[in-house]
Amino acid sequence: MDDKIIIKGARVHNLKNVSLEIPKNKLVVFTGVSGSGKSSLAFDTIFAEGQRRYIESLSPYARQFLGQMDRPDVDEIIGLSPAIAIDQRALSHNPRSTVGTLTEIYDYLRVLYARLGDVFCPNDGTRIQKLSPEEMVNIIIDKAKKLKEETAMILSPVVRGRKGEYYQLLYNMLNLGFSEARIDGKFHSLHEKIVLSRYKPHTIEIVIDRVMISDQTRLFEAVESALAQSKGLLTAIFQKEELLLSANWTCPVDNFAFPEVEPRLFSFNSPYGACPTCNGLGKVDLFLGTICPECHGKRLKPEALSVKIKNKNIQEVAALSIEKAYEFFVEYEDKMSEWDKKIAINVVKEITDRLSFLLEVGLDYLTMEREAETLSGGEAQRIRLASQIGSKLSGTLYVLDEPTIGLHERDTDRLIRTLRSLRDQNNSVIVVEHDEETIFAADYLVDLGPEAGKKGGEVVASGFLDKLLKAPPARSLTLDYLTEKRKIEIPARRTKTTESIRIIGATANNLKNLNAEIPLRKLVCITGVSGSGKSTLLYDVLYKNLNRIKSRINEPLENASKVFGAEYIDKIVMVDQSPIGRSPRSNPATYTGIFTHIRDFYASLPEAKERGYTHSRFSFNRPGGRCEACEGAGFKVIEMHFLPAVTVECEVCHGKRFNRETLEVKYKRKNISDVLRMPVSEAKEFFDGIYMITDKLKVLEEVGLGYLELGQSATTLSGGEAQRIKLARELVGPLGKRALYILDEPTVGLHYQDIELLLKVLNKLVEKGNSVVIIEHNMHVIKSADHILDLGPEGGEKGGRLVAAGTPEEVAKETKSETGKYLKKYLKIHGLKK
Repeated sequence: MDDKIIIKGARVHNLKNVSLEIPKNKLVVFTGVSGSGKSSLAFDTIFAEGQRRYIESLSPYARQFLGQMDRPDVDEIIGLSPAIAIDQRALSHNPRSTVGTLTEIYDYLRVLYARLGDVFCPNDGTRIQKLSPEEMVNIIIDKAKKLKEETAMILSPVVRGRKGEYYQLLYNMLNLGFSEARIDGKFHSLHEKIVLSRYKPHTIEIVIDRVMISDQTRLFEAVESALAQSKGLLTAIFQKEELLLSANWTCPVDNFAFPEVEPRLFSFNSPYGACPTCNGLGKVDLFLGTICPECHGKRLKPEALSVKIKNKNIQEVAALSIEKAYEFFVEYEDKMSEWDKKIAINVVKEITDRLSFLLEVGLDYLTMEREAETLSGGEAQRIRLASQIGSKLSGTLYVLDEPTIGLHERDTDRLIRTLRSLRDQNNSVIVVEHDEETIFAADYLVDLGPEAGKKGGEVVASGFLDKLLKAPPARSLTLDYLTEKRKIEIPARRTKTTESIRIIGATANNLKNLNAEIPLRKLVCITGVSGSGKSTLLYDVLYKNLNRIKSRINEPLENASKVFGAEYIDKIVMVDQSPIGRSPRSNPATYTGIFTHIRDFYASLPEAKERGYTHSRFSFNRPGGRCEACEGAGFKVIEMHFLPAVTVECEVCHGKRFNRETLEVKYKRKNISDVLRMPVSEAKEFFDGIYMITDKLKVLEEVGLGYLELGQSATTLSGGEAQRIKLARELVGPLGKRALYILDEPTVGLHYQDIELLLKVLNKLVEKGNSVVIIEHNMHVIKSADHILDLGPEGGEKGGRLVAAGTPEEVAKETKSETGKYLKKYLKIHGLKK
């Protein structure tokens, strides 16, 4: 009992009374087609109940701040540990949030710079040291030994570069017992009359004493006296050299007063350290992205940027890639003095540990200054994962949602090692995943299905992976592919064409003056390890410049010397992962235009005609047919002032969006609201024979979205789902020729079967005379491409070059290609000669 999590009767979403036993302290992978119920079981049942129980265990006082969590629809879960979910949510949309602040590395950096940073004057670069009298004495003695001198003259700079006659000051010094001064570089006896020009700046240093270095008591008295007269400064003169020392954070050359060096000086979120012009944002206009003219995007005051470790200020360290930063601090730790180690060895250890965790999860190419809102969902998840490794928790249940998204096969290997290290700390790790390498790395497999939506929600296979591979259950599609009973076949022949787009001298971000040729009327894959420059080449160079050429904008090309071949394409279609709409009213049916045909159909029904209803009656965005209490939203938003807004179901229509009269119009006993709640596959069967609707629903099914509800809010869709809905919208219209389709990882969240369907759709576009260019890490898609452009060899600064180009077979032969190494295996598996 203690070594298992036992679930009895789970009925969340489409789960059909699922009962299951999962071993603890193992790496467990949940698989199944998209919409089969994996996330419903992993997140909405197991994690939700684990979190609810933890909150229930807190005091009533603490619970009032966390809110009441509903119990998931499950009879019983036994043996549950405290649960942590690591999902794909964006980390933060706050422009102040960076990789450094999210991982807390920047907080440790601030402490390190405050404790051990070398301070320099922002004006002239002079080193500033805040010294005690004892330290000054030691410096003078050490300097005398170096210069092999036995005496030193101690002066007190009482006036530095200020205008005036100073008659009274010199008289007062004489009365205090001092007899000599150095004025503007020349020595004068104070017993003589000294006339100074009133309108010229002067520097006056009182000679305190000439002392033997061996007489340390007298030297210490002279130092203390000099500091007392000048309020913190002294000059020590030797025969060959002189020293200017300060007891304050003050530049001895230009009197620049440095603030107290403390951690908040290095915070761009504090007025104490932030650049006053941009308030620490680095930009004066966030919308336009205008760089701050004062700090040049560095976010901090000049004082903060004048504190250095190993000749780098905190911003320069934050601008290093994670890999370079790790090397920097490992080298710094090796060279730390014993004194420095006593002060900050724990801080440096925290920094190097956290950097090494980020390296383990394949984020070596990121920088600490990278803004959180620019991270992909996969990168955000791996940052959370790195933080969890650092926490060194034990006896915890971790639930992860497709952590391999955006990862090259090589980086996936690293990630698997990380997941295993979490497991080896006596944690249970549940991963919802489609990636083949991760599935094969599992100790235990749970496969849901057999299909999506209402045809899914069952456990079709569960057990230790090695046993399941030897005797796969009949209904498991996943195991059919893993055991090669079913395959994603390699195309019998690769498409051959002569037309192409040629890019000359691409230089955006990390691209190294790259030349590339992209063949047209083909399925082309851009591959490479994370951070190698794939998105930069596709978006910043290809997409932007083709748009510029096609729009006849007479401006120089951006980030490239030349782009040839634009005349071979008529339009460019970007199918990215941005949301299909920011409003909860937007949904797959409205976005693809299917809902227009559904409304027309309902308006054509006899019951609607009798009542004089037109198609506008069946719109939840217009008055007339919608519920006016919630204005067709189906819910109301209650503002909680200083707390987040709460969404509650409309008490009039109970989430149905339409008024009673509209809902009385039915087809096959279903009203318009019932249709919006149908999954795509069910709606296709429901409208069988009505081709204006079913043809479009079929396209949604072909791109692997048969499980989505027609009226599902756009705000709840993942990036991959949004991208495939956009692709479906392109496909529902009449297909033209000579279009260039650009996609970024369209296989995100897709099962083998869905990938097979997607490849058919992409090849259909190519067969019609269009061109498809995709960024992809999935080896089954890469092996099916007509042409590959492989970037690398590494990520970040070590990337940005074309490592290999050609058919999958040609790239597999390229020894320098990381993609080629892994591709060999996939081509070999399916019996193709390399």
